[in-house]
Amino acid sequence: MKFTIGDITAAHQKVKSGADFPQYIQAIKSLGVAHYTTYVSDGNTAYFNRDHQSVHTGSKYDTLIISEKTNLDHFKTRLKLHQQGGTDYHTFCNDCAESGIAGWVMNLAAMTCAYFDKDRKEILVEQIPE
Repeated sequence: MKFTIGDITAAHQKVKSGADFPQYIQAIKSLGVAHYTTYVSDGNTAYFNRDHQSVHTGSKYDTLIISEKTNLDHFKTRLKLHQQGGTDYHTFCNDCAESGIAGWVMNLAAMTCAYFDKDRKEILVEQIPE
């Protein structure tokens, strides 16, 4: 394993809002992260290298309840606001929970982000800006 949670944390500390996200992705990609999955319920993120080895952050905050009903329109509105720098990370996670988004998978090879619901069904896939 070439990277540690400490390496990823150092890269993440430079992110102040969603507007800083593309630089963060490039930084962790250069560390050797191939993909990662973030779980909205507690903020745990699992980072994987190309050999499928992983490191996990563990819980980052008190448990959020994920809505049973997915509200894609509301989520898209809040996602856009976050991507423009209008919300911080924790607010975005709360918005995800309220919209029925249970997490996301970032594929750094394909440069996509797939948001999923409680059943792990893909709700929205976006291209990551480079």
